[in-house]
Amino acid sequence: MDALKKIFPFAFTKKESVKDLVINIVIYLVIGIVIGFVLGIIGKIPLVGIITGLVGSLVELYIFVTIILAILDYMKVLK
Repeated sequence: MDALKKIFPFAFTKKESVKDLVINIVIYLVIGIVIGFVLGIIGKIPLVGIITGLVGSLVELYIFVTIILAILDYMKVLK
């Protein structure tokens, strides 16, 4: 569990109500959209396109796992 808290620190912030959880999820989604948009623009460069595609996939996976962990932490499934 300590390893997860080191890798995904924002998933384990204090969430007192559903409102806090929804705000965190919306923030994660906005960050993912902005990063995807920036990487999409940078990806138009021919040689850099493959690398940005890989980086974009990893960032989206990280954000998805962070959202899942935040929900599980709010529901007190993770201890």
